[in-house]
Amino acid sequence: MSLSDLAVIVNDVSKCYQIYEQPADRLKQMLFPPLYQHVLRKVSKQYFSEYWALKNVSFTVEKGQSVGIVGKNGAGKSTLLQIICGVLFPTFGGVQLNGRIAALLELGTGFNPEFTGVENIYLYGAILGLDRNEMADRFDRIAAFADIGNYINQPIKTFSSGMVVRLAFAVIAHVDADILVIDEALAVGDAFFQQKCIRFLRCHKEKGGTSLFVTHDTSSVVTLCDKALLLFPGSSRTPIFGESEDVCKLYLEDLYSDPERERILLHPDKFQRNSQEKSHTKKTLYGDLTSFDSIYAVSTFKHGAEDFGKGGAVIIDAGFFDDDGHRLSMIKGEDTVSFIIKAKIYRHIIWPAFGFMLKNSLGEYLFTEGTDQHFRSHKLVFDENDIVVATFSFTMPHLFRGQYMINVALAEGIGDEHIQHHWIHDAVQIDVLSSRLMHGHSGMNNVKMSIEIQSDSFKGTI
Repeated sequence: MSLSDLAVIVNDVSKCYQIYEQPADRLKQMLFPPLYQHVLRKVSKQYFSEYWALKNVSFTVEKGQSVGIVGKNGAGKSTLLQIICGVLFPTFGGVQLNGRIAALLELGTGFNPEFTGVENIYLYGAILGLDRNEMADRFDRIAAFADIGNYINQPIKTFSSGMVVRLAFAVIAHVDADILVIDEALAVGDAFFQQKCIRFLRCHKEKGGTSLFVTHDTSSVVTLCDKALLLFPGSSRTPIFGESEDVCKLYLEDLYSDPERERILLHPDKFQRNSQEKSHTKKTLYGDLTSFDSIYAVSTFKHGAEDFGKGGAVIIDAGFFDDDGHRLSMIKGEDTVSFIIKAKIYRHIIWPAFGFMLKNSLGEYLFTEGTDQHFRSHKLVFDENDIVVATFSFTMPHLFRGQYMINVALAEGIGDEHIQHHWIHDAVQIDVLSSRLMHGHSGMNNVKMSIEIQSDSFKGTI
């Protein structure tokens, strides 16, 4: 593979920090070593300790690849990104970039807090290598992507952290960068903006762009990245670079094998089976899940959400309803609910089909349903000025704690041969407030559990 096919080349990068116990040691280090060396011809002691944030990190990223960087806190992930972006200089090694790079590092990097949002757009653009005329051509698209309203005319210091991220990402999304570098910034934005950013990153990749980002979320690495890099704290182990799924497995293994974690969580002395039974005993326990309800907060239909379509019909409402037709704002896992989509028809439509998609924070579709196959034999036809309501009734699944979005759509045609009249991204938001799940995205409905203990000397109290 030629160098022209590579976007990022990291060659044996190491970064060492000098750690001082007290401020006076900095002055001693400045004065005494030169004095001992040049006057006394002796070697002075060091007044600092060395900390290697990175050691011998090497990997290459091909153009069009996405790379996730994972590791425990203190592993040097953010330090590596700063070195790649040129914010920090490595102690040893070097980085070669082929293409324009745009970075979203620490919150507010590249912004002047005293400047307005408008002024900071031009400032950030200048930092990234664009002149004022180029930024003026992009300004309207940047403002629309950030979607912070009139706050864009206020000083950055009055912004919330989410608004700062919105503005910064909007800029890097419109500077035609070949390489995007993101350091956990998306975790700050709200769910609607995260979905917009995920769609942009996928589009950037499809166009041949390269992305590197730091995250602790292994599911996002597996979903969005071709490759992954695993770093270890203190540079005690050699970094691992490889396929994203393989690297994430090693990261989870390393995370859960942490001795300190085990020391804190495990206290076997506190859990003793203290029955007086000595004979062989069998006992079966049955789990009661009624006290572990998954509870969801549901938003109203988001008018004005990002959408597309031919416009032969427009979806005017969507949401969850109970059997009496009341809109639901709170739902529990295993509740029987109806998800309703309401549309106004503007022209004659044959073979109409409604659909909705439940997706997680990464934009992955977890559940999808559509009316196409179920109603083909009915040969439905919608006429101009019809108001049509599609109802999907089902048992609500158990979802992992977090935020989820629902896309809704109305199309015309059979199977893949269809015209999309109206598709709305993120029409409804679900916030999972409590859940019995720890991993994955959803759990089984109507679960019954039991645990059987067989022991020659059972000593358990249940």
